[in-house]
Amino acid sequence: MGFIALAAVIIGLEREGFSLEIDSSTEKIDPGASVILTMSLKTAKGVDVALPDIRDRLSGFSVAEDFEEEPVVGKDGSTVKTVNWKLVPEPVAKAYYFEPPESAKAPEGPIETDPKKDLPPLSLKLLGLGALVLAGAAAVLYGILLFLRYVARRVKEHRMSPIERAWAELDRLVKRGLPGRGRYKDFYVELTMVVRRYVQRRYGVKAPHMTTEEFLSDERFNSSGELRTFLESADMVKFAGVSATPEMADGATESARTYLKNDSAAGDEVRKEAVK
Repeated sequence: MGFIALAAVIIGLEREGFSLEIDSSTEKIDPGASVILTMSLKTAKGVDVALPDIRDRLSGFSVAEDFEEEPVVGKDGSTVKTVNWKLVPEPVAKAYYFEPPESAKAPEGPIETDPKKDLPPLSLKLLGLGALVLAGAAAVLYGILLFLRYVARRVKEHRMSPIERAWAELDRLVKRGLPGRGRYKDFYVELTMVVRRYVQRRYGVKAPHMTTEEFLSDERFNSSGELRTFLESADMVKFAGVSATPEMADGATESARTYLKNDSAAGDEVRKEAVK
């Protein structure tokens, strides 16, 4: 469905008491970055309408993840349903055409029955060139192996549960040793993103795109004192220019571990009670 046709559908729904809004996380498409597409449908009181699925109508993208948020009921009885899609741009194929080579001319003169091969003389320059070629081939092979390991790791993590994926991301961040190199702000940014991505995968909340206050205003998280303390102390380093120390970085890491552990354990208890 093109954008012009989609706009016409939106206007038509508004006249019948519906409103449909589609929002993108970016105005320009980057072939190397994903796009978050959000669709919100508002219906009048007493009317139940399902969100339309337009994923098959968007060309040039593949759906990596999708989740539907809890419906929000307004004071006037209207209901807002929201669904989010994470879209990944697909590679663009381009056709190339090559002209056929010209026909080779027939050789002139007598045919050599035993041609002599002129080999270049062995020299240090030739040896150096050979070593350079071998080193380049080894570097390319090593890069391919690293890429395959990266792809295998991402596939493995994609199949993990939210808490397993959070543990893997946290361990990888700690091994980078950012605080030891004085990169405290980068460390706190990535540490909070580990927690926010865990919340998004488990609860379907767009935590990575929300401010701390917007995030904590959700009643599912505002009662967690340890989460509030962790996020607010991290914001002081990220945005208020507070100088961090190795001890503060270790404490923030431990706070993240504690929240992930407690929240995961609470979820396990809820599932056990549901089974009973």
